[in-house]
Amino acid sequence: MNRGFYTIMAAQFFSSLADNALLLAALALLRAGQAPEWQQAALIPMFALFYVILAPFVGAFADSMPKGRVMLISNFIKVLGCILMLFGMHPLMSYAIVGLGAAVYSPAKYGILTELLPASQLVKANGWIEGLTIASIILGVLLGGQLVGPILAPMLLSIDFPMLATSIDTPPEAAISSLILVYLLAAWFNTHIPSTGVEMRPFPKRIGTLLPDFWTCNARLWHDKLGQISLAATTLIWGVAGNLRFIVLSWAAVALGFSVTQASALQGVVAIGMAVGAVVASMRMRLEDGPRVITLGIGMGLLIILLIFIDNVWVAAPFLILLGALGGFLVVPMNALLQHRGHNLMGAGRSIAVQNFNEQACILALGAAYSLSTGLGLPTFGAITAFGLLIAGFMWLIKRWHANNCIHHRAEVEHLLQIARHDNLHG
Repeated sequence: MNRGFYTIMAAQFFSSLADNALLLAALALLRAGQAPEWQQAALIPMFALFYVILAPFVGAFADSMPKGRVMLISNFIKVLGCILMLFGMHPLMSYAIVGLGAAVYSPAKYGILTELLPASQLVKANGWIEGLTIASIILGVLLGGQLVGPILAPMLLSIDFPMLATSIDTPPEAAISSLILVYLLAAWFNTHIPSTGVEMRPFPKRIGTLLPDFWTCNARLWHDKLGQISLAATTLIWGVAGNLRFIVLSWAAVALGFSVTQASALQGVVAIGMAVGAVVASMRMRLEDGPRVITLGIGMGLLIILLIFIDNVWVAAPFLILLGALGGFLVVPMNALLQHRGHNLMGAGRSIAVQNFNEQACILALGAAYSLSTGLGLPTFGAITAFGLLIAGFMWLIKRWHANNCIHHRAEVEHLLQIARHDNLHG
C-alpha cells in the first residue's frame, strides 16, 4: 500500500470516530429532553435520509473533482450539523445534516480506492478500510459514551474560556463541541490526500440529467448476475449493521439495565467482532469468493433473535463478538466484488453512489420499521425477534437467487467470475 492510502485511512478514521461518538451524544441529548422512544430509534434512519435523497447526485459530484477535496467539503458539512445541534435545532434534523456530510463523503472514500490501487489489492484495501472503520466505531462509541458520562462530562463543562461566554451547559452539548475538533482534524488529513491522476468527469450543467443516469446505473448493477447478488447482500448486511447499533443500546437497557455510557461498551464489543471478521476475510478470501459467504447472513439473522434470551453481560460479550465477526467476514469480499463490478460497469463514484443508495435505503426502511414498531407499543424483545427473522428470511432468498443464477445463467456467471479472478491476479 502506498503513502496516500494511509492518509486516506487516517482521514476516514477520525471522521468515522466523530460520526459514531456523535450518535451517543445526540441520543443523550434526546433523552435529556425526555424525547419518546421512537425519536431515539429514528436517529439511525435520519442519518441515512440524505444518502437516499441525494444518491443520484453525490456520485457524479465525487467524480467531478479530486476526491480528497470532496472529503474535505463533507467534513465541513458535518461540522455545520454539530453547530446547528448546539444552537437548538432538533437533534433529528441536525443529525440528518451530519448524515448529508456522510452521504457526500462515502463515494469519495470508497471510489478513491479503485483509482489509487489495482484490483489485486481491493480485497486487502477493503479489509483495512473496514477494519479501521470498525476500530473507529469501537473507539467512537466508547468515546461518545464517556463524553456524556459522569467522569469526562464535568471536566469538559469546567473548561472556561476567558472573555468568551457560551451556552454549553449540559454533558451532551459539551460532547458535541469536542467532536467538532475531531471533524476538523479529519479535514486536515483530507488536505494531504494525493491526487490520483484520474481524469475528472465534469458535473452536468443540467442537474436533472443525473436522475436518468443514476437509475440507469442502478438498473445496470441490479441486472448484472454478480452485481445483483453482491449488491443485495451488502445492502442487507449494512442495513443490519446500521440498525444494530441502536438495537444493542435498546436491548442493553431492557435486559441488563445499562445506561447509555455502559451500553456503549457493548456496541464496541460488536465492532470488535466485525473488525476481526473483516481482517480474517481480507487474508483468507479472494475477490471472486464473495457469493460463497451468503449463508453466514442467514446465521447472523438467527443469532440476533437469540439475543433476547441473554441477560448476563459475561455471556453477552462473546456472543456479540461472534455476531459482529459474521457480519465483518461477510461484508468484505461482497463489498470488494461489488466495487469491482461497479467500477467496470460505470466508474467508481457512480457505482458507490448506487451502492450507498441501496444500503442506506435499507437502513432507512429497517430503522423506520423498528421505530414504528416501538412507537406502536411492540416490546423491545418482540421488535428484535421480528428484525432477526426478517434478516434471515431475506438472506435465504438471496442465497436461492444466486443458486438460480448459477443454474440458468451458468456461462455468464462463470465468465464474470473469470474476469474477477483475472483482475485479482493481474491488476
